[in-house]
Amino acid sequence: MPLGRALESASVNVLLNKLASQQFIDFFLKWKLDIGLLIKLETTVQVIYAVLDDAEEKQAENDPHVKNWLDKVRDAAYDAEDILEEIAIDALESRNKVPNFICESLNLSQEVKEGIDFKKKDIAAALNPFGERIDSKMRNIVERLEDVVKQKDILRLRENTRGIVSGIEKRLTTPLVNEEHVFGSRIYGRDGDKEEMIKLLTSGEENSDEVCVIPIVGMGGLGKTTLAQIVYNDERVKTHFQLKAWACVSDEFDVMRITKALVESGTKRTCGMNNLELLQGKLRDMLNRRKFLLVLDDVWNEDYGDWDKLRIPLAVGSPGSKIIVTTRSERVASIMRPGKAYPLKELSSDDCWSLLEQIAFPHRNSDAFPGLKIIAEGVARKCKGLPLAAKSLGGLLRSNPEENYWKDILNSRIWDLSNNGIIPPLRLSYHHLPPHLKQCFVYCAVFPKDFEFDIEMLVLLWIAEGFVQQPEGGKEMEATARSYFFDLLSRSFFQQSSVDKSQYLMHDLIHDLAQFILEKYFSGWRTRQRL
Repeated sequence: MPLGRALESASVNVLLNKLASQQFIDFFLKWKLDIGLLIKLETTVQVIYAVLDDAEEKQAENDPHVKNWLDKVRDAAYDAEDILEEIAIDALESRNKVPNFICESLNLSQEVKEGIDFKKKDIAAALNPFGERIDSKMRNIVERLEDVVKQKDILRLRENTRGIVSGIEKRLTTPLVNEEHVFGSRIYGRDGDKEEMIKLLTSGEENSDEVCVIPIVGMGGLGKTTLAQIVYNDERVKTHFQLKAWACVSDEFDVMRITKALVESGTKRTCGMNNLELLQGKLRDMLNRRKFLLVLDDVWNEDYGDWDKLRIPLAVGSPGSKIIVTTRSERVASIMRPGKAYPLKELSSDDCWSLLEQIAFPHRNSDAFPGLKIIAEGVARKCKGLPLAAKSLGGLLRSNPEENYWKDILNSRIWDLSNNGIIPPLRLSYHHLPPHLKQCFVYCAVFPKDFEFDIEMLVLLWIAEGFVQQPEGGKEMEATARSYFFDLLSRSFFQQSSVDKSQYLMHDLIHDLAQFILEKYFSGWRTRQRL
């Protein structure tokens, strides 16, 4: 079971869904198993589920006792789910075998068989070793979980405020928010940056034979890529340059892949070449005697040799050609011999609030909710000017308009944590995801950075992994899985590709978050296989 139960809350939630199923209740009644055990198991699991939020938050603080407690919860939940699956499988296999089994065990003649009205349920229960085995396993699981429940009081785990209805969390869905409609044509707090960048691109350097490199430098989550996209698509820039091309570089500075991406972006056609010499010739021909603008997005490479190899075909353009580079590293910027680096700063407090307000409140009408507005302003201040954090937490607040829920976010201990470069606001956004969305999100850590995927591909993968809850009322699982996707999209865990609007990807920091959680929670887990 590679990623099927990425977190304790997800595994417990799956178990609660199965325990609440009429299928298992009917099976226990049919085989005369102790229905009290099933009820006791469900009640015990509900008690554990109620404190999981607090336990996961304390585990984030590296509390070893809570980690051990969560390990016990996870293992017991796995074993309980295995038993329920065993019941379901046996129910299907034995449905039509009971009469023969009973007759053979009693050694009855055919004449007697035909004359007796078998009470299948009573006899099957009396002679069924399977029921005895399940009964024993269930009692063992209940004892283990009851011991876990006792330990929660010692660890002072608090109940959450999410609430449980019939053992299943109510899912709060949000509609997909189209960022083009939400933000219009401007970027909050970046109008000045946009104008300054356009000025750098369209002025000066006309007599220089060397291509001018303009790095946008700043920490992750500041909106470097977004600024580059807005500038790249501005009408003034379109008319100033004869040709534009974009390449996402990311962690691995693969010269052939980057060259190919620039060729495809500039020609708007796929390129089947896989030979660097041929690709560089193609790029040279494309740029020859043209004033071009290239964007190299998300550059990490600090090896000057790689950069020197990439720029070989770039020297043939007309004077005034420019290259925008987005990077978190000033060293990367210096290696690429920039004309003038552009350091991107955090948003002002007012702009950060405007961004969060636009997402968190319908129609940006925060004054209609004075209590929530005060809390949201506090959350915005804690975002410390990071647009990605404001967008992510704005989506989180929008998903649940309850004041206590917003207060929990504002006062969470996670704000004070900093692990492996993961920004606390992003961890907080993840922490408050419903369990079924947590496992779907963490699954995406298996993709490489900047990997673009379409909705249907991801939907089918989630269904194949067993992440999608069985829908009610005849609804298709694909439709349910799509609602999961759009829920994560509305919370800024996914974003639309700038190249192909049918494709999606994760921001680098979001991908780092998924990998951090995957590594943290899977460390030391036992490998399990399901039939």
